[in-house]
Amino acid sequence: MAGDHLAHALPPFADTVVVGAGTAGAAVAGLLAERGDQSVLLLEAGPDYGAFDRIHWPADLLHARALPVSHDWGYDSAATWAHRTLPFERARVIGGCSAHNGCAEIWGSRLDYDAWVALGNPGWSTDDLLPLFRAGAARLRVRRTATADVTPFQAACLQAAPRAGLPVVTDLNDLDADVGIGISPVNIVDGVRWNAAFAYLDPVRGRGRLTICGDTLVDRLLIRGGRADGVAVIRDGAPRAVRCGRVVLCGGAFGSPAVLLRSGIGDAGALSARGIATVLERRGVGRNLHDHPATGLIFSGTPELERRMREFGATRWMPEEQTIAKARSSRCREGFDLHIFPTGGPTPDGESWRWMFPIAAMTPRARGSVELASADPAVAPRIDHRFLCDAGGEDLRVLLDGIAIARRLAAAPPLAALLGDEMLPGAPVVEREALGALCRDWIQHYYHPVGTCRMGPANDPDAVCDARGRVHGLDNAWVADAALIPVIPRANTNMPVLVVAQRVTGWL
Repeated sequence: MAGDHLAHALPPFADTVVVGAGTAGAAVAGLLAERGDQSVLLLEAGPDYGAFDRIHWPADLLHARALPVSHDWGYDSAATWAHRTLPFERARVIGGCSAHNGCAEIWGSRLDYDAWVALGNPGWSTDDLLPLFRAGAARLRVRRTATADVTPFQAACLQAAPRAGLPVVTDLNDLDADVGIGISPVNIVDGVRWNAAFAYLDPVRGRGRLTICGDTLVDRLLIRGGRADGVAVIRDGAPRAVRCGRVVLCGGAFGSPAVLLRSGIGDAGALSARGIATVLERRGVGRNLHDHPATGLIFSGTPELERRMREFGATRWMPEEQTIAKARSSRCREGFDLHIFPTGGPTPDGESWRWMFPIAAMTPRARGSVELASADPAVAPRIDHRFLCDAGGEDLRVLLDGIAIARRLAAAPPLAALLGDEMLPGAPVVEREALGALCRDWIQHYYHPVGTCRMGPANDPDAVCDARGRVHGLDNAWVADAALIPVIPRANTNMPVLVVAQRVTGWL
């Protein structure tokens, strides 16, 4: 034991090493362990708190009412903006972001996955993936909240939505449906955030061929003769190495490219600048970073709304998030390109209340990058999403249309009487130029970074992996997480990432 979490000895060799125990890594390691035909080593930089029913988990990771920040990697925007630093929260703990997130298990649109195939990635069509969506939902124990358990704030949003052109729908995961608002399906069991470690690792913990090592920071792959011969790690403050038959990277959109770059895989010029010898030139490593850029409205609320919420919370569980609206901007030609997701309730300290309407552009055009700031694995990479920097300015136009739709929603009865004044941007701010300036200055994200080791054909110089997740130029290394995604789906990405992990594991 190490404090209140588990500590296992690092083995000298494993048939498969899985790097990162978040949503993707937990699924890959768990599914491989279920086969029982190989030794599997799962490496996680954060703590392993063990099985749900055996080791004490921190309450904030379990309680799904609000987003925890206790196990954050500390990634941020650094010098991207002179006037602010935007945190890019990622969870450094077993279960990864599935132990930190809002539990919305959204699938997106048929258009998303069929487009991956059109980019030269066979095997990723919606019809190919639907069985994996269903399997992942079953593992995570996804359910739909009963109408009686919807908070007064969220109920008012549902009642007001049709007047704003947002019909109420029963299934947000109908991949052929576009505009509508509904109650989000969630991986919450009796108020507990049912993370990927519970779903995929707990059933195989204790099996002799699976080893889970928390508090183990992966530095780089040890490459020889076009193969990953092992993995270099930092454990207990000292460098160690594990030999392997193959390695699967599941460090996420920030972590997986950083491991490859430290391994000498990437753009030769950028690697040389960090004192790293180029082992394999692949200029796409760390490029193509994108997330759903977000803005939003904030309201003061009213005593009546707080009263109703207090009465509700006295007898029922009261999460901040429950509904999501899929909407179309004036720029949208098919599908949908906006999420509006009302959030409201008491602040974590219980001293005040907050009422927000975040708005996210779901088909972003801007692309950024992840670059090494140092060859030291303890130093965070430089992350620049380049939000709203697309050449045509379309991302900003979509968000501005989203503000207009969200304002129509907030102005519709019965919601309008409960919300009080618009505090941000503020009711007087109506001109698109002024709203655009505010959006640029205070852009947010939707916690969904993807794309930094994207899959694509070998003749695409910016593709890092093939359509089965194998790193171009390496015989035995794969990426099986958000980094592999070529274009972000119109969805909260926990379930799509889980599908990616399942898909790649099926080919291993």
